[in-house]
Amino acid sequence: MVALSSALVAAALAAGLWLAARRYLRPSERGAPGLMRGKTVIVTGANSGLGRATAAELLRRGARVILACRDRGRAERAAAEILREQALERAGAGAGAEPAGELVVKELDLASLRSVRAFCQEVLQEEPALHVLVNNAGVFRCPHGRTEDGFEMQLGVNHLGHFLLTNLLLARLRASAPSRVVVVSSALYRRGRIRFEDLHGDAGYSRSFSYSQSKLANILFTRELARRLEGTGVTANALHPGIVRTDLGRHLAIPWPLRPLFHLVSWAFFKSPEEGAQTAVYLASSPEVEGVSGKYFGNCKEEPLLPIAMDDSVARKLWDISEVMVGMLK
Repeated sequence: MVALSSALVAAALAAGLWLAARRYLRPSERGAPGLMRGKTVIVTGANSGLGRATAAELLRRGARVILACRDRGRAERAAAEILREQALERAGAGAGAEPAGELVVKELDLASLRSVRAFCQEVLQEEPALHVLVNNAGVFRCPHGRTEDGFEMQLGVNHLGHFLLTNLLLARLRASAPSRVVVVSSALYRRGRIRFEDLHGDAGYSRSFSYSQSKLANILFTRELARRLEGTGVTANALHPGIVRTDLGRHLAIPWPLRPLFHLVSWAFFKSPEEGAQTAVYLASSPEVEGVSGKYFGNCKEEPLLPIAMDDSVARKLWDISEVMVGMLK
């Protein structure tokens, strides 16, 4: 047992050294600093992980980035850290002292439809244009719980909160076209199914199934949204970021003796938040995907979907039910 553990640690260390060399020796993949100048972007869940990395890179490219976060204090600290880090980058490169873009912090709790409506009202009052909405925030394999409005937590936050958010901002996105909606899903959608007869897991809750159901819902929503937006100049695409080292996995039950090894392996083999955010940044900013809509991406390339994510009748039914659930239709 000791020998096996030692071998695993040695293998992880070797892999970590190899990955570190690969990461730090490869060319920078950052885009042009002015690529997003004059663009206003909303990133949900932007105080940590993928959202923070996405917001930071879009700021670097010149965007006005709204950090839409549940915890205002954490969001303000994240904004200050991002600005400080990029100031050091510019100083090291001999560039000017001013940031490429602008950061704005706003409170948004996707587990509360009341909060979603208040956020959208504030944005519509203050922002004359909106060019990109990145639906990134999410919860992963959490214990069975309910949102403020009684939805199962993963479906409520990952799908329904973003569904209402997007719909309330659609008029501004249309008026700002060309504009984009970017939805962060997961390859784990493959294990899901839209269980219309028991969307909230009342008959039997499974953390993993409920997460996969919500991520499948993300893709079905994106494809139906793209269909409804044809000819408007607004595109909608979904993505999976790969396996990324973030605090999204805080609900994973890893025995404490194995946690140091898990952290070592995750550092060696999982993507960093900056690497994981590349596809979201690509879909939000790249000229290469201008006009592309209703697609699913990974590693900045379009990927095929399984038939469960291509069923237009299920997508339409989910849309109709979601409208009723969030109060868009009575």
